[in-house]
Amino acid sequence: MKASAGLDLFKTPLVLKIAGFTLITLTFFYLGKHWSSNGDQQVLFFSSSPGTSVGVSPNYGKSFNVTALIAQNQTDTVSEPEPTQVPVPPASTSPASDSAAVEQPPPPPAKELDRTFGIIDGDGKMSDDFEVGEVDPEVVENWGNETEIDSGAGEGSRAKVKRFELCPESMREYIPCLDNVEAIKKLKSTEKGERFERHCPEKEKELNCLVPPPKGYRQPLPWPRSRDEVWFSNVPHTRLVDDKGGQNWITKAKDKFRFPGGGTQFIHGADQYLDQISKMVPDIAFGNYTRVVLDVGCGVASFGAYLLSRDVVPLSIAPKDVHENQIQFALERGVPAMVAAFATHRLLYPSQAFEIIHCSRCRINWTRDDGILLLEVNRMMRAGGYFAWAAQPVYKHEQALEEQWEGITSLFAEMLNLTTRLCWELVKKEGYIAIWQKPKNNNCYLSRDEGVSPPLCDQDDDPDKVWYADLKPCITRIPENGYGANVTAWPARLHTPPDRLQSIQMDAYISRKELFKAESKYWSEIISGYVRAWHWKQLKLRNVLDMKAGFGGFAAALIDHGFNSWVMNVVPVSGPNTLPVIYDRGLLGVMHDWCEPFDTYPRTYDLLHASGLFSVERKR
Repeated sequence: MKASAGLDLFKTPLVLKIAGFTLITLTFFYLGKHWSSNGDQQVLFFSSSPGTSVGVSPNYGKSFNVTALIAQNQTDTVSEPEPTQVPVPPASTSPASDSAAVEQPPPPPAKELDRTFGIIDGDGKMSDDFEVGEVDPEVVENWGNETEIDSGAGEGSRAKVKRFELCPESMREYIPCLDNVEAIKKLKSTEKGERFERHCPEKEKELNCLVPPPKGYRQPLPWPRSRDEVWFSNVPHTRLVDDKGGQNWITKAKDKFRFPGGGTQFIHGADQYLDQISKMVPDIAFGNYTRVVLDVGCGVASFGAYLLSRDVVPLSIAPKDVHENQIQFALERGVPAMVAAFATHRLLYPSQAFEIIHCSRCRINWTRDDGILLLEVNRMMRAGGYFAWAAQPVYKHEQALEEQWEGITSLFAEMLNLTTRLCWELVKKEGYIAIWQKPKNNNCYLSRDEGVSPPLCDQDDDPDKVWYADLKPCITRIPENGYGANVTAWPARLHTPPDRLQSIQMDAYISRKELFKAESKYWSEIISGYVRAWHWKQLKLRNVLDMKAGFGGFAAALIDHGFNSWVMNVVPVSGPNTLPVIYDRGLLGVMHDWCEPFDTYPRTYDLLHASGLFSVERKR
């Protein structure tokens, strides 16, 4: 009976389950041991810690590809480890393994620190939460208290980077080559405006600190709102308000400057003034024939600001003189502007660049030195282009100017004499506005009496050589082939290869038009990608600088994609001078050497674009 009871116990389901589980466990144990001792198999163990290591089974000396296995099994992103190699186990006691070479896989390539900076997220796309923020005053105030920052992203990848110190508050509008007081004091003469030209700091005296923003600096107002008002804290200077408050230039209202749209010359508003010019000379045709305009002595650039609405791109220039912030106001408004002066050197723009050059009480003595400054205007003015000169007397003590204008010992009579010798035709004179037109060819120059001054420039004179080039007391010749005069009307000229493309000194000759079109297509596709992936339209870019512009394809692409911005196309002196082509397309540009500072105020541009620049300049 007892034996029978014991057999019944083993027949119970619980005992059978325990016995089966034990049998299965022992079976897997022996199979696993057999597997691990099989020379054809290897068991690898990985660690996801920063110092990634690989352990191997007892089969030492075997070759395996760790990198491939990691790629297949490990998907988590890790911070950059120090390059490591798989530990080599002690040599096997087997004679065969003594003679076998242990093949090691190459160390994994070093990755960049897994950090994101600025507007780009970890996938290389524009961060959704990115916003062009305002300056944090605490960061600015505490900047000078630290000289180093920790750029480490994790243990084993830390580095100390020295930080530039902040410049003194007095340098917040500092332009290195125009504010070099030490060099200006050494000038032998300043009577021709030499102090307003470039005088760059010597070696070891260049700017070596970060120019601070004004206290309370805010994100600029977007265009077109900025045309009419800007933040006072961004350009905290009231001298222009004090000096020009009665001339409809600029007013201050609470925390903003407002621009009524008037000026010394156009007291009834810039729009009315532009209408008057259009009626005087209908052939000017703003936005059709006339696309690029130079405004000399521009004030706060209201003339240019209202030209923009007529599909004209103006360039407003003025020196950094007693009204030193007028260009700064223009740039803050979002109007194309640059600090420049008529003095002893050529301006940094090519020949035949502007359809109209405008001077409204710009206070320039055009007749000095037998008209050498007006000869510079003639060089930059397109064949068949117009020079508009307005000299309305505004102040009581300038009553003599009105008498001159009416012709008694007249400045206008001097201008008329000089422009006649330049073969300019006085097209229209109305009130205090006179408009001349430049000839379209050299016939008039060649038919002048012998000995009439100024003479024609030599045949070998390059009118597009402008970097530190002296003014020349001669008339720039108009190309006999019509280059520069026969541009297409806007907007077709933006994508029409101009004739002057053939005059650019570069390696290619037959393929120039193809290169021109290829550049435009390339940048159009790139900008399209920026719009889709990086949401560039959300950035509200207005003032843009292209540091190596080529034919201006980047600027043209922004126009094609509907960006409400303007581009200053910079042509470096280290490459082909494509500046004439840029202007023939209806765009703006300037010549520059990037080994020296650029002539503009701090905080001028919303975007700096550099493609292929540093690789070229580094070779110099």
